[in-house]
Amino acid sequence: MTKYIRNIVNNQNSTSQATLIRGATILSMDGSVGNIEHGDILINGSTITAVGQNLDVPGAHVIDATNMIAMPGMVDSHRHAWEGQLRRINPNATCLDDYSNATHFSFAKYYRPADIYVGNLLTALGAIDAGITTMIDNSHNSRTAAHSDAAVEALLDTGIRAIHASGAPVAGEWDKAHWPGNWQRLQDKYFTDNPESLVSLAVMAQLEPELWAEARRLGLSIVTEFFGAEMGSELESLHQQGLLGPDNIFNHCTALPDRGWEILREAGVRVNVCPRSDSHYGIESGMFAIEAAQRHGINPGLSVDNETSYSTDMFMEMRVAFYLQRVMGMHQQQCCDSEYALKTLPAAQLLKAATLDGAACAGLQDKVGSLTPGKQADLVLISVSDLNLYPSGNAFGSVVHAAERSNIDTVMIGGRIVKQNGKVLGVDSARLRAAIDESREHLFAASGYQPDMFADTFLPLVQAD
Repeated sequence: MTKYIRNIVNNQNSTSQATLIRGATILSMDGSVGNIEHGDILINGSTITAVGQNLDVPGAHVIDATNMIAMPGMVDSHRHAWEGQLRRINPNATCLDDYSNATHFSFAKYYRPADIYVGNLLTALGAIDAGITTMIDNSHNSRTAAHSDAAVEALLDTGIRAIHASGAPVAGEWDKAHWPGNWQRLQDKYFTDNPESLVSLAVMAQLEPELWAEARRLGLSIVTEFFGAEMGSELESLHQQGLLGPDNIFNHCTALPDRGWEILREAGVRVNVCPRSDSHYGIESGMFAIEAAQRHGINPGLSVDNETSYSTDMFMEMRVAFYLQRVMGMHQQQCCDSEYALKTLPAAQLLKAATLDGAACAGLQDKVGSLTPGKQADLVLISVSDLNLYPSGNAFGSVVHAAERSNIDTVMIGGRIVKQNGKVLGVDSARLRAAIDESREHLFAASGYQPDMFADTFLPLVQAD
């Protein structure tokens, strides 16, 4: 497969007819709209035009949402989509080096543009299947211009709303001549003449002011993998120079001292946290930063980070966040003297982190993240008549503590239905699996990896560059 094939997905269903979602339990995530036990949502084209009760629009296509929860589509504010075909290759990883050995230092250097396309396509389709309608694609394997094109085109083909953050590879040989000029090229090729595209552009860069300057010249947000204990000491200088701002998006933000959080708040830096990733890989403190962020007036989004060790869904991110917070609170009460009393995060606040706060992290809070008239119709219908959810004693509890991917009946992005009756639409499953299998076979053969379906540990193939 020397060239990726772009007709695996056909998502070109019409959005011209008005759609009326009728009889849903509505979790709007908008204080002015509120929550409605039996409510309706009217959609015209790509936009929500009304949320209320007893709406009646002659000629509208009606979706009967009785025994369904309607909520905003979830926002994954940090995902390395290119790794899609490496799902669960490293389930027992215990540190960040384990992750890097199973990605950057093993397979990443052998990725062709076709493999980038397959990884991004699979990840985005899996996100849609799990009710994630918006994703920030942290693409730190952009080896050539063709690799970057493949990543963007895969996102476009799936119909997901995404921000493609183009980033340099961590290891192996790559075309440094196209960096960072590739950002201008991508913007000109895909986005300048298409302002209504569901996909937009950002950049990935560490604490590198010269790269930040180029991103800002182009008006692009800057995504940084930020680890507080390791990198926090650099914040003061960056802040004093005026180099931090609302166009910065920091991932992780683990083990950050109070002064670091104060700087992020003062500068308006956007933050997302990774409950599973930080604990699974023992990143710095091994705990997520949501409590510290909120204590300093920042409401971070949630993010999956990657699928090389665990699943793609935001339901588990919310649950892990809930239980980690409980464990941390009990631990402090029982054995530690702390000047801060940890607050238990209720289910509604966790759902806000997975929707509206994630949208704010992506800079899309005016478009998505809540069921608000005037916003884009990015939403999810969850069937609470399913055996694992019925009866639903509490709507927020059903979503945060019990729902799973299989309960998602319908997903809509920009008014277009992309999942219906529990099935992602327009996917040629046989061709998708064939493309995934071919890509994995290439990557395994090129790297000399012998797959073991039952291995306890992923053995690094090579040493870090």
